[in-house]
Amino acid sequence: MTASSLVLVLNAGSSSLKYQVVDAGSGAVAARGHSERVASYDEALQQVYDDLEAQSLGHESLLAVGHRVVHGGPRLTRPVLIDDEVVAEIESAIRLAPLHNGPALAGIRGARARYPALPQVAVFDTAFFADLPAAAATYAIDADLAEREGIRRYGAHGTSHRFVADAAAALLGRPLTEVDQVVLHLGNGASASAVRGGRPVETSMGLTPLEGLVMGTRPGDLDPGVVLDLMRHGGLDLAGVDDLLHHHSGLQGLAGTSDVRDLLAAVDAGDERARTAYDVYCHRIRKYVGAYLAVLGGADALCFTAGVGEHSPRVRAGVVDGLERLGLVLDPGRNAAEGSGARRISTDDSPVAILVVPTDEEAMIAHDVATLLGAPGGP
Repeated sequence: MTASSLVLVLNAGSSSLKYQVVDAGSGAVAARGHSERVASYDEALQQVYDDLEAQSLGHESLLAVGHRVVHGGPRLTRPVLIDDEVVAEIESAIRLAPLHNGPALAGIRGARARYPALPQVAVFDTAFFADLPAAAATYAIDADLAEREGIRRYGAHGTSHRFVADAAAALLGRPLTEVDQVVLHLGNGASASAVRGGRPVETSMGLTPLEGLVMGTRPGDLDPGVVLDLMRHGGLDLAGVDDLLHHHSGLQGLAGTSDVRDLLAAVDAGDERARTAYDVYCHRIRKYVGAYLAVLGGADALCFTAGVGEHSPRVRAGVVDGLERLGLVLDPGRNAAEGSGARRISTDDSPVAILVVPTDEEAMIAHDVATLLGAPGGP
């Protein structure tokens, strides 16, 4: 590894902080760490700095710091060097990703104070979807109001969807521009995308990360009338609805747990609420797969990624169950087999390849940082 290509990647979640030091040239990881249930981001960041110093990875060893930011709003649509104006833009987008942009700003402010001489780069989850076709990005509300307030489909998890789409094409041995695919990022947060020749044409998350698939604590698609009814007749005010949709919906709301592993254990124990939650979860994903196959006019691959997508054969089987007529033929043995790398889990003659592709957002962020700075690791 060379010092000129090492990028510190900070990924601040709603209650967690992950970091990696990635060689942007090779993708090799020089250091990594993960703090859960973060009460103070200042303390969590100080632990990162202490860890790096202990491994002789001080500021003189680094090319730059890359920050994962969930929402860039209407103006931040590509990786950018962070200055005070960019910080203000990220802050203005907190309304669109309240659980995520605030922690990202804490990481940015802390790293700028710690490493004032290093370039700081923000990479946005929404950037991959900035050029969605108007038919997919536009909500059917008053057009002038939508334009004034910046209301459109922004998507999220774009860094992951982009990495997986690239890796899937490589696994299939085909140019990315020739592969049409549906990508399922299934973690505590979950999203789907339809990617035609490397460019997204649809995605499930919308103005905010609340729309789309059923998630750990978020409901995904919901009739807006439900919110109005709860405010008019259910005794919930704006803060109550906000808390419901972000923290007490999805699997948590249906079954009392946001962890798919615990959910499956409850299903096996005969818990009917858990059974319903699991069925709702898989049904919603399956519905999106069918819809995106229609958007693409057929696909070459269906890709599973992120914590649940990579590690739950049962969920993968539940999602594609009954989709054989759409060209998705799972190989049960391949699906159940242990594996950590990118792999095919469909039969050899399945018209649509079903793939498991581990995501690597940190490697993608490091690549984007190097590209922006014109350093080793860029194209």
